[in-house]
Amino acid sequence: MDFRKTFDTIPEQFDKWRTRYCEELYTEVISCADLGRNKAVLEIGPGTGQATEPFLKTGCDYLAIELGEHFAAFMENKFGSYRNFHIVNDDFETHNFQTKKFDLVYSAATIQWIPETIGFPKVFDLLKPGGTFAMFMTYSDYKSGNEDLYEQMLEVYRKHFYVETKYTCRLDYEHVLNYGFVDLNYFEWKKERVLNADEYVDYLAGTQVEHITLKEPYKTRFYEAIRKAVMNAGNQIKIIDTIALYITKKPELNNSSL
Repeated sequence: MDFRKTFDTIPEQFDKWRTRYCEELYTEVISCADLGRNKAVLEIGPGTGQATEPFLKTGCDYLAIELGEHFAAFMENKFGSYRNFHIVNDDFETHNFQTKKFDLVYSAATIQWIPETIGFPKVFDLLKPGGTFAMFMTYSDYKSGNEDLYEQMLEVYRKHFYVETKYTCRLDYEHVLNYGFVDLNYFEWKKERVLNADEYVDYLAGTQVEHITLKEPYKTRFYEAIRKAVMNAGNQIKIIDTIALYITKKPELNNSSL
């Protein structure tokens, strides 16, 4: 199964429940790339645009490449009023960007879907000398704020969570240094969310790739059991999010042998 287009089947639900990033992250990336009207930016796999508007507002020449046709249409409808907004509905791995080069290439929880031997070299080639590559994502901790509930949910997963194909995408972001990039820096910010039982079920069903692919009868049994567990825990679950940013540079021309 190609998981890359799973979320494209539910763009509205995904847009509602996908966690947002923080202003501190945008400030860091925009400052590092020195963005403005004279800069070109590429976003890889924007989905429904959780991390798009702060960059558009800099006035940069913004281009997104999105594999999902429903996501691409959603993005066009959402941001089409920006004159500097452009989107291509295509596969980043195979798309020919011609001679286009960028001052910033960034990925919000997308680059991990692309093998590093394809993604990292291609980004390096697309960047101008001295250009910035930013990769960010959210890691969610469901255990620390809900010890007893977490154990109950593990039991629900053991009983009812059966998927035909496991999600196995993994990426070591520090490997970017093996592909010519320099000056890798890491930043993180903590945020908390509290959801009730119905919200948590909708969140899982709208943002977690394996959960979206659940089939009956497991799907109904699983979500009913998760809802019951959260209800029994006071009808709330606290989620502690770590918003992580890896940011690196393509060397300036006089420092690069490539």
